[in-house]
Amino acid sequence: MRKRTPACGVPVWQDIGRAVVMIGLASGLQIAHAASAAPICDVNGAVMNPTDKVAVQGRTGVMRCRDAVTGQVVREQDLQSGRFTGAVRYFTNGHLSREQFVNEKGNLQGRSREFAAGGQLLREGNYENGALNGLTRNFHPDGRLQRASFYGPAGELAYAEFTRRGDLRSLKCADRPVLAPAVDDARLCGFAPRPSQVSFVAESGALRARATFVAGSRVRYETFQDNGLPATQEETSANGRIERIFGADGTRRREVVWALVDGASQRDREMEFSSSGRLTRERRWSQGELSSEQTYYLNGQPRSKARYTSSGSVRTLETQDYYENGMLAAQGSYVDTGRYAPTPVGIHRQFDMQGRPKAESVYDTRGRLLRERSWDPAGVVLRDDEVLEDGSRRGPGPAAR
Repeated sequence: MRKRTPACGVPVWQDIGRAVVMIGLASGLQIAHAASAAPICDVNGAVMNPTDKVAVQGRTGVMRCRDAVTGQVVREQDLQSGRFTGAVRYFTNGHLSREQFVNEKGNLQGRSREFAAGGQLLREGNYENGALNGLTRNFHPDGRLQRASFYGPAGELAYAEFTRRGDLRSLKCADRPVLAPAVDDARLCGFAPRPSQVSFVAESGALRARATFVAGSRVRYETFQDNGLPATQEETSANGRIERIFGADGTRRREVVWALVDGASQRDREMEFSSSGRLTRERRWSQGELSSEQTYYLNGQPRSKARYTSSGSVRTLETQDYYENGMLAAQGSYVDTGRYAPTPVGIHRQFDMQGRPKAESVYDTRGRLLRERSWDPAGVVLRDDEVLEDGSRRGPGPAAR
């Protein structure tokens, strides 16, 4: 289309818009829709393609981009000596939806705000060369604070979130108060003379969690089930932390103790409990490795015991199994090879409920079975076999009997 001067008093976007409509009528609805999707931009009334570096070069003013069909402004952007620096504004259906500033590198710099269709502020923050910096606030549609957060060079340092009713929903504290004046995190995060205790509420109004903060550190945290009973608990101290998990009836079912070693958390002890709250399993660790494990009957008697010991690169497991009456049922030794099944070594014994020997198996250091014996309750030998390398057995001769 040949370039021409628009009629007097007719805006540039309208004159070109008519041309676009004519093309659409001639070429079909699909072409017209594609053309209307591309905004028409001008600077001081002169049409300009913002992606054309030659056309932009040396220009100064405010670039306005309009919808080719409706004529509504969709963007305004400052142009200074051929560079897009300064304010940028975006519009939706004629209403300001976002306002921000960019530097000469094209990165966000300074204040940024977003608005709802009715003009209500939804979000505001500050940028430093493209990265969020300082206090950022988000709002519910009714204007109440929804989220306040603080950003530093390392990213988000602290935040507080609120429900539509204004109840605290979640909180992360920094090592100092940073959310004022939006949020009094000096009080919420326990920077006052005494620790703070805060409750976290869901949008429905139901209590979901409680926490205790001391000088910005969360030292206790517990969550709740829909029935109001505890779901989880976490307690933190200078030496480590404790985690607990509860059943639907509020009974403690699992507890894990973590120790703080050289600044890193290491599992120290783990316990499991029955639905009645009785201890059923306890595991302990030493220097990051499992050192022992015990299980229990519901009457409190030990069910099994396992203990790991190390000698150089060899890790050995000693096991004992018990009857419910407390009598030893079996014992044996294994070499922990790091596989699913450890290798049996040495003498493995079994006993009856009165503590009398029932059976005995002997293994070499490679886990090969060498000998098997068994006795009746009176102590009479029922079996005494030597196991050969090919798996065949050789019992004692008549003299040995």
